[in-house]
Amino acid sequence: MLPLSIEGDLLGSWRQVRATARLHEQVTRLFEDAREDVYRYLLTLGVYPPQAQEATQEVFLRLYTALRKGEEIRKPRAWIFRVAHNLGIDIRTRQDTELPYAPELDFRHAGHRANPEQQLAERERTIRFHRAMEGLSDQQRRCLFLRLEGLRYSEIADALGISASAVGEFLRRAIERLRRTS
Repeated sequence: MLPLSIEGDLLGSWRQVRATARLHEQVTRLFEDAREDVYRYLLTLGVYPPQAQEATQEVFLRLYTALRKGEEIRKPRAWIFRVAHNLGIDIRTRQDTELPYAPELDFRHAGHRANPEQQLAERERTIRFHRAMEGLSDQQRRCLFLRLEGLRYSEIADALGISASAVGEFLRRAIERLRRTS
């Protein structure tokens, strides 16, 4: 039989191991569920793909660290996107140059389509869409992209640090503007 102090130490260590395993499992599950969404969101902020991949991993590392420190995170998905948003903005400001989106490049590399007429129609539609997106404010664009990632208004509000009613208004204006231009 072990002395009480050693038995208590072993029990405490065992609880700590189990807690760490649960934490690891929770972050892994969130990573698997949201990593592609976070990556796409970082791309929409203008972060280049290699940096977006690194930033995606950094977001989840920060989540693990925060949870390990005992921080209470009530809405993990909103927290993840808020961290991704802030990290993406930081990375974007450090990027040396910005290459504007060139829709015509997509079509040169897209492969063969059904026929030239369909290719032209699709190209024109894509160019109109991107021009309409460029006409949106940064906040409208961010709200729209986060909504497309499946976040609710309250989660978008948490991620961007604005009210849910402001999210609704930004989305309403963005959709209205996109309808007018398409």
